[in-house]
Amino acid sequence: MDGMAVQEPSEQISIDVIETIADATGTDPLTMEPPLYEVVDTDALDALYESGATATVEFEYNGHSVVVDGDGTVTVDGAGGA
Repeated sequence: MDGMAVQEPSEQISIDVIETIADATGTDPLTMEPPLYEVVDTDALDALYESGATATVEFEYNGHSVVVDGDGTVTVDGAGGA
């Protein structure tokens, strides 16, 4: 599955999103630019999935499509730009 990163759910969905983006882009999750919180409200994202919501959230991060499925699975495409 070249160019695609998928992360199974853990306790904080925002951490999963950061780790999955870092894996897909080959960057350090601690030094990602821009920080995830500048792109999406991470507190709201965590609260949504902690509440057991089954919504799918999709957003762009630095030219990558990020999808968080209702079960908390995070997928990041490997291609930049849109």
